[in-house]
Amino acid sequence: MNTVRSAAQRQHPADDAFSVAVREERRNGRGAESNASGRYEKLARYAFDDGWRTLDELPPFRTDVQLDTTREIITRNESPDISFDRSINPYRGCEHGCAYCFARPTHAYLGLSPGLDFESKLFVKPDAARLLEKELARPGYEPRTIAIGTNTDPYQPIERRYRVMREILEVLDKASHPVGIVTKSHLVTRDIDILSNMAARGLARVALSVTTLDRKLARAMEPRAATPERRLDALRQLSSAGIPTTVMVAPVIPALNDSEMERILDAAHGMGVKSAGYVLLRLPLEVRDIFKEFLERDYPDRAQHVLSVLRTMRGGKDYDSAWGKRMTGEGPYAWQIGRRFELAASRLGMNKERVPLRSDLFTPPGGGGVQLALL
Repeated sequence: MNTVRSAAQRQHPADDAFSVAVREERRNGRGAESNASGRYEKLARYAFDDGWRTLDELPPFRTDVQLDTTREIITRNESPDISFDRSINPYRGCEHGCAYCFARPTHAYLGLSPGLDFESKLFVKPDAARLLEKELARPGYEPRTIAIGTNTDPYQPIERRYRVMREILEVLDKASHPVGIVTKSHLVTRDIDILSNMAARGLARVALSVTTLDRKLARAMEPRAATPERRLDALRQLSSAGIPTTVMVAPVIPALNDSEMERILDAAHGMGVKSAGYVLLRLPLEVRDIFKEFLERDYPDRAQHVLSVLRTMRGGKDYDSAWGKRMTGEGPYAWQIGRRFELAASRLGMNKERVPLRSDLFTPPGGGGVQLALL
């Protein structure tokens, strides 16, 4: 049975999260436990058992893919604490279903839930490559590294079918345009042929997020992402192909996976990785409640401790979005994590040098080169 409440009847758009836990058989293999209405919706809908077993009639959450008919593909940003000013997202939503994913709140812009909708109602941009060609060919376009995978994963499972990321790389390769990729999928190895060719010209690098080496934790927290072993193997294959690789210990979650930082760096170094980074757990907007649900469900014995330590690094709050703090936090515990990372990376000889990607080889699509001004 569905019940509807107005926005005025709820204190927070995610307040329903704990009271609307979706039955396990309906969300098998998913990361979120609930499907609370998005924060912009006027009404909050939630299901409950009215005694007539009506919940038994509801179907399981299946991956549904819709077309995104966006007119532009390059997104710009001016954030001072990240290293890129433009990015591409081939997909909206992500089937990996990571409980901590900071991109979940973006689904609210679509009138959907950042919970189960985010990982089951996906949007693909089939015209991405064509749009990219058009934007790169615009007069006055200045090439700088395009980041891909900074929001949702470009190599999530549906990429096997739609191959949007592959088509984007083909355009960038042809135009000699620099690209930086972040993923947690082994599928990135499919494109080693293009990436190695670009890397040989100083045009590509790839970062893989390795959150944990514990298969049980990975399965619970990142249900449809590649296993830790597969991610390490992807790093090995990329490094062996001459592609600059980075291991990202991200997110670092206090009292849950922060003890693994040194082991993750050791394992990645053994795969030929020479660069590393880390990001502290971020819990913006609805992610806060979704992550709390995960902790209560899978790690109830340490849930309160994890959140308590996290708040000591976030000024007493679950999250602090201030630039310069959101990635690393502050306070003694945050300092300790940063220092441990620096010492481990230094011991392994990581981050000794970081050669910037080249932008001087860029040739606008169409083969016209730089257009001369008319006199």
